[in-house]
Amino acid sequence: MEKTRTVTSIRIMAGIVEITGYLDDSRTAKAIAEALPVEGRVQRWGGEIYFPVHVRAELESGCRDVLEIGELGYWPTGSAFCIFFGPTPASEGNEIRAASNVNVIGKLSGDLAKLTEVQAGTVISIEAID
Repeated sequence: MEKTRTVTSIRIMAGIVEITGYLDDSRTAKAIAEALPVEGRVQRWGGEIYFPVHVRAELESGCRDVLEIGELGYWPTGSAFCIFFGPTPASEGNEIRAASNVNVIGKLSGDLAKLTEVQAGTVISIEAID
């Protein structure tokens, strides 16, 4: 019998930018889904948006520091929710590299280019959607 995957659809709003995606069924993603809605202030690190959330999790198997565009992560070092959409100061070439390993917890869909318009200090919120 095949295990059914559970995902949580989410909406991320930051200023006038709104984008949707999902949280997967990993332990960390489930903990974040249970904490929704969450809100914070955007911090930027090149093509990464991150902000602290009130969730504590350790690195899981499969954690990594090189991500794909649109992937969502949780960075245990800063208890932060991370959105990856472009190269960061740690990147080599066009890769997307986090400061250190993150738990990959989901992915965004749609036009990710508009994330470049989100400035540091902008209020960001994440909520579950049906």
